[in-house]
Amino acid sequence: MSTVRGRPFPWLPYAITLVLIILFAVFPILSVWIVYLIADPNGCRVDEAGVYPCIVNGTDIGGLLAFMGVLGWLMLATVPMGGTALLFWGIALLSHIIYRRYKADRDRMRDPQ
Repeated sequence: MSTVRGRPFPWLPYAITLVLIILFAVFPILSVWIVYLIADPNGCRVDEAGVYPCIVNGTDIGGLLAFMGVLGWLMLATVPMGGTALLFWGIALLSHIIYRRYKADRDRMRDPQ
């Protein structure tokens, strides 16, 4: 299954695409997680109501934390889109594997050695 006429199956493009789909879907969740990893130890308040001062190493990053926290709402779009993309990715992968297997069987039937 892994080779057709000496060519290995192209797993790398499928793996890269899978990683990109997962990163796209999970990015807003990671953003909110990073916000609270920074805000909690520094005693900063972060919510959607507004921007609050948050001094970390002498720099106010309250605006950045608020922005990154609000990005969490994007998961309402990115998670379903990532799930749909993952479904299509799986269909494409299975189709490619089945096609290669069919092609290898057809070639073997034509040219038995």
